Amino acid sequence: MNTLTLPRRTVAFLYARISEDPRDRRRGVNRQMNDLRTFSKDNDWEIGGEYVENDVSAHSGEERPEYDRLMADAIEAAREPGVRVIVVGYHPSRVWRRRVERAQAIEDLRHAKCWVAFESGGLFNMAKASDRSQLANLGESDTAESEVKSERVARAALERAQEGRANGPVAYGWRRQYEYDARGQVDGFHDVEDPEQAAVVRDVVTRLLSGASLISITADLNERAVPAPGAGMRLKRRAVGQNADGSLWNKTSVKKLALRPANVGLRVHQGVEYKAAWPALITDEQYAQLRNLFAERAVVRELPGARKHLLTWGEVATCGPCGSVLRVALKGNATRGRKQPTYVCDASGCVGRNEEALDKYVGTVVVKLLSKPAAADVFRGDDSAALAALERAEGLKARQEAAADDYADGIITREQLRRITAKLAKQITDAQNEARRLRPAFDLDAFKGLVGPGSGEAWNALLVPQKRRVLDGLGLRLKVYPVARRGPGFDKTTIGLQWAGVGA
Repeated sequence: MNTLTLPRRTVAFLYARISEDPRDRRRGVNRQMNDLRTFSKDNDWEIGGEYVENDVSAHSGEERPEYDRLMADAIEAAREPGVRVIVVGYHPSRVWRRRVERAQAIEDLRHAKCWVAFESGGLFNMAKASDRSQLANLGESDTAESEVKSERVARAALERAQEGRANGPVAYGWRRQYEYDARGQVDGFHDVEDPEQAAVVRDVVTRLLSGASLISITADLNERAVPAPGAGMRLKRRAVGQNADGSLWNKTSVKKLALRPANVGLRVHQGVEYKAAWPALITDEQYAQLRNLFAERAVVRELPGARKHLLTWGEVATCGPCGSVLRVALKGNATRGRKQPTYVCDASGCVGRNEEALDKYVGTVVVKLLSKPAAADVFRGDDSAALAALERAEGLKARQEAAADDYADGIITREQLRRITAKLAKQITDAQNEARRLRPAFDLDAFKGLVGPGSGEAWNALLVPQKRRVLDGLGLRLKVYPVARRGPGFDKTTIGLQWAGVGA
């Protein structure tokens, strides 16, 4: 360590950092900065700048804007004649954890002829090779410590996932119950259903499956002042448009809440799903239907809340002659009366039908179909392929257990067991995902009274997006052909209808 006396004017740039502080209490960084100020004052150093990064890791490689500003300001200040610049940290590990970043900083500070000092001990002249070597060697132990810790944390995280245990704070929809040993100390915990929050999750899922839009659900939750996940918690980051205490919902939070694998009792770790130790809030069928629903929307770019017409776009209704989708346009003779909204062929206008009349006709046919008990079977669909995928997943799990027995008996090595387990875990996840994808994409339970004697009243009470969900669930395929005759009334003979499994 170089102990030469510093020039008469020395400018210190102070840097404080804490890796974890999710609630942004800033106690650690404030304590560090206070100690750095005292350290600088005791050495008669002028403070040129203070730089603080809270809840930011130096090992993970995430961006550190304050560190970047520190280095830029220190190097710029060192260009002034007669000024000795010192980069001051609480401990080497607070400033650098990664080898590459530390090596680059040493090189940059060498060219600038800066110094580095730590409150915990150590003063290094970056212009001297011996001091640079000492600083690099001192930091290497910090890097090794971080890497060993990272490996240990990763192994513990995998073990928690395999056991289905939660990682971090309790998720929305559950509450945490702690377990105590004979001395009254916490010995573990398990998560149980929170009645109020679980009801919100189920309500959101049911409404999405019934055709409600994310916008309408979000607005209703905020209007009823239902606290959002994370409400009242002091967090470092909030979603765009979120208020300070996190009590408001937004479309993203509603969608994430509904699509969480945790809702069906799944614990996900590095893309692999494990059976969770907490109770499920919704069924596998509902989860599969939700995933299919949003996957379909992503493909067709459909916003259900924006749908105003029952039969436009999509595969439900098409032009008989050319197969194009339908759109709505105002048609008619303005001199004989106002123009009427009309379904027309989007390609070349091959056909046209009055929107109100065609919707009414479709509604009549739908209600007639829904009054039949067999309609419920159409919505349920054939899940034999999904069951086959689940059976395949169970077979793969059995192979995992057999590999564990082989390791216990000394037939295979630990490394072989690890590779077999990882490979089979990926195959199990793929099979489970396939099973969910093959599940029917319609939840009849979300539409109360839709099938049976009250089907007419239930149909009329639905919004346009919800009616469209019913048509999709029934597998409706409607073709509109040119009219064969002119005159009053709706010509049903020019409408071709097909349904999945039940005749109209």
